[in-house]
Amino acid sequence: MQNVYLTIALAPLLAAIIAGLGGRVIGRAGAHSVTIAGVALSFGLSAWVLWQQLGGAPAYNGVVYTWLVTDGIPMQVGFLIDRLSALMMVVVTFVSLMVHVYTIGYMHDDDGYTRFFAYISLFTFSMLMLVMSNNFLQLFFGWEAVGLVSYLLIGFWYTRPSAIFANLKAFLVNRVGDFGFLLGIAAIVHFTGSLDYARAFHFAPQIAQQSFTLFEGQAWNAMSVICICLFVGAMGKSAQVPLHVWLPDSMEGPTPISALIHAATMVTAGIFMVARMSPLFELSTTALSVVLVIGATTALFMGFLGIVNNDIKRVIAYSTLSQLGYMTVALGVSAYSAGIFHLMTHAFFKALLFLGAGSVIIAMHHEQDMRRMGGLKKHLPITYWTTLAGALALIGFPGFSGFFSKDALIDAVGESHTPGHVYALVCVTAGVFITALYTFRLIFMTFHGEERMDAHTREHLHESPWVVTVPLVLLAIPSVIIGWLTVGPVLFHGYFGSAIAVRPEHDVLGEVGREFTTPLAFMLHAFLGLPVYLAAAGVLTAWFLYLKRPELPARLREMFAPVYRVLDNKYWFDWFNENVIASGCRALGRLFWRGGDELLIDGVLVNGSARAVGWFAAVARHVQSGYLYHYAFAMIIGLSALIAWFLWRT
Repeated sequence: MQNVYLTIALAPLLAAIIAGLGGRVIGRAGAHSVTIAGVALSFGLSAWVLWQQLGGAPAYNGVVYTWLVTDGIPMQVGFLIDRLSALMMVVVTFVSLMVHVYTIGYMHDDDGYTRFFAYISLFTFSMLMLVMSNNFLQLFFGWEAVGLVSYLLIGFWYTRPSAIFANLKAFLVNRVGDFGFLLGIAAIVHFTGSLDYARAFHFAPQIAQQSFTLFEGQAWNAMSVICICLFVGAMGKSAQVPLHVWLPDSMEGPTPISALIHAATMVTAGIFMVARMSPLFELSTTALSVVLVIGATTALFMGFLGIVNNDIKRVIAYSTLSQLGYMTVALGVSAYSAGIFHLMTHAFFKALLFLGAGSVIIAMHHEQDMRRMGGLKKHLPITYWTTLAGALALIGFPGFSGFFSKDALIDAVGESHTPGHVYALVCVTAGVFITALYTFRLIFMTFHGEERMDAHTREHLHESPWVVTVPLVLLAIPSVIIGWLTVGPVLFHGYFGSAIAVRPEHDVLGEVGREFTTPLAFMLHAFLGLPVYLAAAGVLTAWFLYLKRPELPARLREMFAPVYRVLDNKYWFDWFNENVIASGCRALGRLFWRGGDELLIDGVLVNGSARAVGWFAAVARHVQSGYLYHYAFAMIIGLSALIAWFLWRT
């Protein structure tokens, strides 16, 4: 089996190398053929591995290669293949495969065609190494690799200043999170002497009994510090407040990479990592509470921003931020299975929404402002119906995949007793209305109502080619049906087994699942709760504001101008980062440059020492007068000084 796992991980890497280094030789067709073949092979083998796991195959935990051993700590490449990693492998490779096929149509006129395919194949390899790892070294390698490739992809159109600003922003914000992540890994090595997951999980109870003294007279529980540091890393990768600011700007990259980043790779890495580290997080209520509150804040307040944005891709990006908040909330109440379940369903419908938006952008000649769209339903029927399926899944419409994952998640929060659970319940419940409002605002402004595009665009509107529409259809299918097939096994029937650890007092999904019988009964039971009606209210509100009375949004914007200003300025996070943090860092750099480099190093140590030597030489040369009695006088004075010193010493 080890060879199968190696093939899954290395096939996209080999394809990326061939397309990247040999693109001029194999051409465009060769580049997309080899990368699609590599990812398709990984997907087929991943699906087979998942089937084996479902059939009762034991988890695999083995070392592939030992890189080095330092101070008794082996640094290895290894695989941990259980039901958690197998599920992630299938999701990552399937979505990546759809994106690869879609890219043929979306990027066919771009000069960087072969380079783009090399990048997205390398991205897939990086994410697979992350989810398949059995140790923190390989996890960190995959963690940094997805960050590096995302930097290359966000800035793919490097002639645009906005793209360069966006990829630099993503890179720097993620470095903040990665610093905390490294501290967490270092603390684990300190207590266990190993980078291996199994050893860390084995010693977790002992670590939880120890403490750090970070400040004199104040002790911190070691496990809480470790888990919070690890979660800081997840905040960067999975874009949680306040390290969320890079994600909307990542829309500067081509649409296929927006789908890949937001659906199956990078941003899901933090969610996966926390779920994988559940044996650690379960031993720290403090860390779980931090995860819960930050996730709830992200879920609600990032959703508000989707209401005021007019860029079709950025609206979906803020939706991703909000849904990542939902997943994080699930992790915070120990409903790790619900978080991963929502990650899976979200991967399908969010990739569908981004690729649907890309199809609209193609038809609109790369126009992304929804205020210049409208009435596209009759021109783009396949795009419309598949995007509508993704939208219904996103808002949790009964029967669609997002309904099962989101409703179970909200129910789990209601059963929790983790500190902050009341605040989280309010946020995720209110977020249902907000999600429905901004989602169907997008649907109505883009596909319904009057046509607001210019005459030239209107004349050339037509459905996208099959390489664009086929991935939309293939993603729409799981967006509709996957919840029916998986809600019972994944959430309530112990699908993950020992891959996820939950303490009995934290088993909120066990409480939710006591009354679960069938998916249909679960769906009907949801009508007794509030979220279904809040979603309906959000859709009706969007219909009234953007179809029935389209003049009202402008009037509401004027009536609530202060609120709109807050949302339009994105809570001033970007302003604070650019004018306080960035400016402060530049000022500090200037201080070190002027005071340290120019004044101290150049002025005192380098130039100052040279001037001192010059001054001493200028003074000393006057001693060489050429008169014999001066020299005799100097010799007498010197001899007297030596005799005096000798007598004093004796």
